[in-house]
Amino acid sequence: MATELERYLKNVRENLRLDPGEEEEVLTELETHAEDRLLEMKEAGLSDEDALKECIGLFGSAKLVAHQIYEVHSQGTWRQALLASLPHLLFAMLFVLKWWGIGWLPVLVGSTVAIAIYGWCRGKPNWLFPWLGYALLPVVAAGLLLLYLPTGWAWATILVYIPLVLWLLCYITIKSIKRDWLYIAFMLLPVPSLVGWLLAAQEEVGFTGFNLGRLNDFAPWIGLSFLVLAASAVIFVRLRKRRIKLAALGISGVLTLAMIAFAGSRVDFPAFLALTLLLLIFLLVPAILDRRLRQGDHPAVT
Repeated sequence: MATELERYLKNVRENLRLDPGEEEEVLTELETHAEDRLLEMKEAGLSDEDALKECIGLFGSAKLVAHQIYEVHSQGTWRQALLASLPHLLFAMLFVLKWWGIGWLPVLVGSTVAIAIYGWCRGKPNWLFPWLGYALLPVVAAGLLLLYLPTGWAWATILVYIPLVLWLLCYITIKSIKRDWLYIAFMLLPVPSLVGWLLAAQEEVGFTGFNLGRLNDFAPWIGLSFLVLAASAVIFVRLRKRRIKLAALGISGVLTLAMIAFAGSRVDFPAFLALTLLLLIFLLVPAILDRRLRQGDHPAVT
């Protein structure tokens, strides 16, 4: 009997997707409530087996119970919402105030990486993931710098760089998906915008024609696009329903891409479609990966 109840509670846990500390508290409360109901039913004359079936039947399916608990407990605080929006706001200020010209960019990126590592080690709270997305910027920048190495050195370095990057991305993705696949989309949301602004700042075809000075022309638009992302972070953390959270990410992503297409002459309609496709991939592929991983680990859920 205990094994079946433990299996039911385990299935609830696997579909809950809350912060680890809050998740443990909710499950302890649910287990206590289930044990109290079982005791009442057995005192009423039911056998252990019948009491367990009746109790689980009253609760409903593990997936439904987890969904209902999630909607009650998933709303983040205003403090968490502010922390989640802060990296977007800082990068907006970086461009609007043109801080890259006085050496603030390395300080900002270094601080972002440090905060991301801190949040990762503290149980992956919901405000972590925008920081984590920006913390990957040095990895992307290192890859772009490889293009400027001599041909022989470039190929040798790429052979080392690509496996390390793939390992890092797979590690972060798998660990984050176990927390909640929505947070992968939350983490990757700025990437299409960053790629779009890099394309808009091209002087020639290809990344080797990139000119940092051209960003001065786009600084107000870049700042505005990051403000949109900051607003979406606040909305995402404060909302309860998962579908509306995903819709908020998608709408903000499309708005920022529309700003890029409007401001950047080099971002034509095909480029806009490609960036939109990239955004859709970042929003939907984590859900597919999550479903595959869960089906592989647990073929059937009560």
